[in-house]
Amino acid sequence: MNRAAPQRFSLCRVGAMLRRYLYLLRSSLPRILDLIYWPLVQMLTWGFLQTYLAKASAGGPSVGRLGLAAGALIGAMLLWDILFRGQLGFSVSFLEEMWSRNVANLMMSPLSIGEFILALMAMSIIRLSIGFLPVTFLAILFFGFNLWGLGVAVGFFFANLIVTGWAIGLFCSGVVLRYGLAAESLVWTIMFLMQPLACVFYPASVLPKPLQAFAWILPPTYVFEGLRALLIHHTFHADLMGEAFVLNMILFGAAVLAFRRMLQDARRAGSLLQTGE
Repeated sequence: MNRAAPQRFSLCRVGAMLRRYLYLLRSSLPRILDLIYWPLVQMLTWGFLQTYLAKASAGGPSVGRLGLAAGALIGAMLLWDILFRGQLGFSVSFLEEMWSRNVANLMMSPLSIGEFILALMAMSIIRLSIGFLPVTFLAILFFGFNLWGLGVAVGFFFANLIVTGWAIGLFCSGVVLRYGLAAESLVWTIMFLMQPLACVFYPASVLPKPLQAFAWILPPTYVFEGLRALLIHHTFHADLMGEAFVLNMILFGAAVLAFRRMLQDARRAGSLLQTGE
């Protein structure tokens, strides 16, 4: 019995999936507003807190260190939003297929797993850009914090955080695919479970020793430590970015393998046609 020849990777199929998600996004104003609303609220909240801390330190002996540390808050918030929105943008696009019960149709089409993942990654960047770019310019206007003024470091921060977001989003998508929408809450909560160990708003040194070991397993920890070193000590640590990149490659590879395994399990269990609660 002759096996069918494997399908070649097709950017046309990736583009078709991307157009599908763009049409969904374009046709819904609430979806677009939601992409901007939460980053804006967080930027304002942490921005005003930063302003308060900076003013509160103006009359004390710790003005230098406390003022610089306060300045790092809004930067950390903006980078956290890249991580969170990158994961959410990936996962929500996948959930659109679950909500519309379209996953089985996609799996029976010529679309390969790699093409599907690439389309979700591209859509994640688009969704993130819609919400993130306006907020960075508002941060300049309201608080005088220019993330883009950090130069080439922003590219390293962004690349590492978005890959982490994709890896976690891919894993969450696999769990939802295998166990159905009953596991959907994982998509919305998993990043907040990671936040304390990722040391977003404080250095890893404040954690208890056992937790520090776990923190340094997470790629975002290296990014946020690098951000604080750049803003407070004006030093860019390329070594931290390199270590984060290596960990991200391991994390993303593990996520791809986990997604493929859970997809195979879903096919064996016959749950692709039963994507409800």
